Amino acid sequence: MFAILKKEFKNYFLTPIGYVFIGLFLVVVSLIFYNYTFSQHYINFEYILWDSIIVLTFITPVLTMRMFAEEKKSGTDILIMTSPRSIFSIVMGKFLAACSVILITIALFFIYFIILCFFGKPSIVVALVTSLGFFLLAMSYISFGMFASCLTESQIIAAIITIAFFLVISFLQSSVGILSMFSLVSMFQKFPLGVISLKEVVGYLSFSILFILLTIIILQRRKSVK
Repeated sequence: MFAILKKEFKNYFLTPIGYVFIGLFLVVVSLIFYNYTFSQHYINFEYILWDSIIVLTFITPVLTMRMFAEEKKSGTDILIMTSPRSIFSIVMGKFLAACSVILITIALFFIYFIILCFFGKPSIVVALVTSLGFFLLAMSYISFGMFASCLTESQIIAAIITIAFFLVISFLQSSVGILSMFSLVSMFQKFPLGVISLKEVVGYLSFSILFILLTIIILQRRKSVK
């Protein structure tokens, strides 16, 4: 698994993907930061991360759409199917590599926190808790994006499926019952308040595990057929 993780992580930065993802994020977040800090005179780091969710919705496919779709299209997925490594280790390696890029992005976000410290005293505790929630949300998004990528050989279709799904679940905030489990944005609401709720943490982890398992099942069945 760690060999796959290392290989996939290197690929993100040996190609433009990692730089495009982080660059797009920082450009948009810089605009959000300017709006809150210089236009509205807020020094709340959590507001910046809250508004960054919409950015995450649209650029997560940059990290996930190639995970399996490109290999399937080029025919190199046969290497996965015949690899001595388990499907589990391959999927987890790719998943953790994408999560690592997210962690680097969040770490860079704290440049804005340092700048805010020159204007006031933003809460480091709230900033860290909000960052945790943002990472859990991103992790959930990555798990679904990876699942979408294993369904098709087209990166564009994988990206469209991923974004469409995220937009649909964004309208489930007022839902009740089993649908509320998929309301990822509403689960984020307590983190900017500095509250770590076990329910929300378990919800994000359950969502991620669900789509990781579905990805493994699909690839395992494909491997069995071949």
